[in-house]
Amino acid sequence: MSEVEKINMPSDELLTAYIDGELETAERDSVERMIASDARVAERFDFLSRSDLPFRKAFEPMLAAAPSAKLEAMLAAIPSTKEQNSTTGQNRAVSGISRRGFLSAIAACLVVGIAIDRAAIGISHRLATPDEGSEWRAVVAEYLSLYTPDTLSAPAGDHGEQAAQLSEVGSKLGLALTPESVAIPGVDFKRAQVLNYDSKPLAQIAYLDPESGPMALCIIPSTLGASAPDMENRRGLNVIYWSNATHAFMLIGHSPIDRIKTLADGVRGSLAV
Repeated sequence: MSEVEKINMPSDELLTAYIDGELETAERDSVERMIASDARVAERFDFLSRSDLPFRKAFEPMLAAAPSAKLEAMLAAIPSTKEQNSTTGQNRAVSGISRRGFLSAIAACLVVGIAIDRAAIGISHRLATPDEGSEWRAVVAEYLSLYTPDTLSAPAGDHGEQAAQLSEVGSKLGLALTPESVAIPGVDFKRAQVLNYDSKPLAQIAYLDPESGPMALCIIPSTLGASAPDMENRRGLNVIYWSNATHAFMLIGHSPIDRIKTLADGVRGSLAV
């Protein structure tokens, strides 16, 4: 039995490497057998397959600034998998991360102190009774937990540039978004962008709070109906979430839950106008 098959539950990194086509034949076959024979593995594989937020794209400006040439030279000195196998005569370690993915992760670490690579991001938990709402909030918390103040250090642009960003994002979700409707008192607007979750547009409006760091208002189309604001904590981040007839919303950040709730009440009122 191979090392892969001895693992009761394969890591998210290994499953992601399988999804991305980075495994060799023996490992790929072993993962396929686990998916076919273990419902837990199949469920995890399905979840990771549907989580397609473009983490790398969001951090491309920082990755471009990393000393890639130097890192390439360093990695060239690392024996390849086949070289290691021929030396040790043992099965290669199960990592699920290619040399190219390893380079990108290190480059991001050097720039902002975090590793941003789809193969390195494991969605660490699901709720006991997951639903559409809890899953997208889990994914948002996962990637926002990687943000630092440096992630949002770029200038936000003037009012006209902010309005253009928000107009484009709003058009993808069927919402009228303006700098005024998403303004949060005492918290600096930094950028607005559209991501993708489960084939749906996911709007991320990012802020930098002088008191607590990165904060985000995220919006996704929803057919679950209106719900009153509720609160939770994910990945050490406080979350206030609510929905109307057409969209689900969440405000997430490191601020104390009472402050997050107050800020969420304000932006919720502005968006309802």
